[in-house]
This record gives sequence, C-alpha cells and structure tokens, in this order.
Amino acid sequence: MKIIVTGGAGFIGSAVVRHLIGRTAHEVLVVDKLTYAGNLASLASVQDNSRYRFSRTDICDRRAMVELLRSFDADAIMHLAAESHVDRSIDEPADFITTNVVGTYVLLETALAHWRRRGGRPGDFRFHHVSTDEVFGALADDGSRFTENTRYDPRSPYSATKAASDHLVRAWAHTYGLPAVLSNCSNNYGPHQFVEKLIPLTILKCLAGEPIPVYGRGAHIRDWLFVEDHAEALALVLEKGRAGETYNIGGEAERPNIDVVHAICDAMDRLAPRNGGQTYRALVTFVPDRPGHDFRYAIDCAKVKAELGWAPKNSFDSGLALTVQWYIDNRAWWEPLLRADDATRRRGLAKNLAKKGAK
Repeated sequence: MKIIVTGGAGFIGSAVVRHLIGRTAHEVLVVDKLTYAGNLASLASVQDNSRYRFSRTDICDRRAMVELLRSFDADAIMHLAAESHVDRSIDEPADFITTNVVGTYVLLETALAHWRRRGGRPGDFRFHHVSTDEVFGALADDGSRFTENTRYDPRSPYSATKAASDHLVRAWAHTYGLPAVLSNCSNNYGPHQFVEKLIPLTILKCLAGEPIPVYGRGAHIRDWLFVEDHAEALALVLEKGRAGETYNIGGEAERPNIDVVHAICDAMDRLAPRNGGQTYRALVTFVPDRPGHDFRYAIDCAKVKAELGWAPKNSFDSGLALTVQWYIDNRAWWEPLLRADDATRRRGLAKNLAKKGAK
C-alpha cells in the first residue's frame, strides 16, 4: 500500500514509520508540520529508503492535503498528528482544538473526496484514526478496564479534543461510508519520546542529578505500552482490522506512577550509578498535583488479540530497560530539545488561563 502517516515525525508516528519501512513492503509519506514534538532525527534510520517520503505540511491546510493525496495516490491514511500533552492542554487548549478537532475534520473531508475520486469502493481505501484511552475518563481501583464499548467521559482539554476527533471519524464512516477504523491506546513509552513525558523526564532528571517531580503522592495508575509493540499493532489494525470497528491496544502493565519512577531510578542505579553511592530514589520530590488528574487508566485488549492475533512482546521491565539505555546513549537526540523548548519545565497548573480570564 501507499500510506500517508500524519504526525509521522512524532513519538508514536515515527515508530510506526520505522516499522512500516523496516518490516513491510508499503510505501510511506510522512506528513508533519514539525512542531516542538516533531523530530526528523527520529526518522534518520529510514530517510534514505526509496519507499519513504516526507512533506512538511499542516493537516489543517486543506489545499496542501488535497494535493498530497492526489500526487501520492494514497491507499490509506494513518492519522497520528495530534497535540498530546495533557499539561500543555491545560495551559493552552486552543492549539489542541485546532490540530485535534479542526485538523481531523479537514483530513476527513480531503480523504473522503480522494476515496470517492478513486471510485468509492470500500476495500480500496482505509482511514485509520489513532486515539487514546483518556477519552474514557477515569477508572476506579476495582480491577475494571476500558473496553471498546466503554462510555466516553473525557476530563481534560486534551482528552476532550481526542474524543471529538473520534466522534468525527465515526460520523464520517456512518454518514458518508468512509472506510475507517479506530484504535485507542494506553500510555506509550520507549525511545524517541519527547522529554516532557513522565518516563523520559524522569530519566533526564536522573542524568542531571536534579529533583524528580512526582505529582501528588504518585498514586495515579497507568497501563504502559512499549511503543514498538504499539506500532506493530497499528499496522495490523490498518491491514486487517474491520472497517467501522474500534480496537483497544494496551500493554497489560498497570503501575502507579511512583512505582514507574522508582523502577527508572533502580535501572539508573545499575546502568549509570551516581557519584558518592547515593541512589537516584533520593531525588524523588512530590509536587502539587495536576488539576483534574484522572486516577486510573487500564485497557482491555482482548478484541485485538482475538481478531488480529496481537499481543505485546515486551514486558514493562524489558521495555523500560531498553528505554533507559537508549536515553543514556542518545544525548545527541534529546539535548537540543532541552535547549529549544525548555521541555522539562513544569506546565499544567492552569496559571495561564487564570491570567487570561482576568483580562
């Protein structure tokens, strides 16, 4: 297939592109406007491949997307372009509404026109929308998990915009017949993740010998999915998933945040011990919690296992060890991000909105 991957220079998107180029025969056109979280260095291993192309394009640019779909003659779109950091969405929700909602609408309109121009046959095109478990809201600590039928209950500006984009995709599929599939994933981690997220932030704080911020008491629980396992699942959903269906993809690795941070500290103790013999756990510092912080997320991925034969290959421990070692070995990838974006600065306390409301 000829596949357009939107957001293909981002964390999950670049893993998808590396998987498609490295393990399939598909051609890939990456469409990314290269915001702070997009990084072409994450695609360095595939940039010279004859099946890879790149276009620096905003998905909100309707004219540009029409031309790219026509000139590339895409057989499929994997839509991963999104603003994704909850803390940033609390401070600056407008960017999330523009990219996640308006951008998805523009992409659906241009994809629909492209599909119809090619004949409008259901098996001749696929629109794969990649979303998050955060659209479902929060779970109690009772063992229940999100399924594909869980009621939507988004709690943050980020999750609300992703819920809106999910609904738009389903509406275009139902109303116009666009052949679409959706997937909702749990928290991803692994190499090439932007450094503002919990796991890379903790690793970098360890390397710098700085306090490691943990929201509240670190009791919030997430289900962790190694990004390369996720990329494999997304390719299967694109190729073999049933049009009109949704597939939940999880890592089956629930952990309280404090346990994740402690596991990183322990890995750092083994791989890059501190001078003086102190453990990295001594750097853990509890900070004020994020406003409206959801308590627990967990994915039931029985459907994708049963229908597509997928299961995560990496345990949390093995994936985390690979991730920690990657950040230790790849300063040239992440150090420029710290200088360019002040990426480890605390965000998400809603102070900016309070100031705007006072004007």
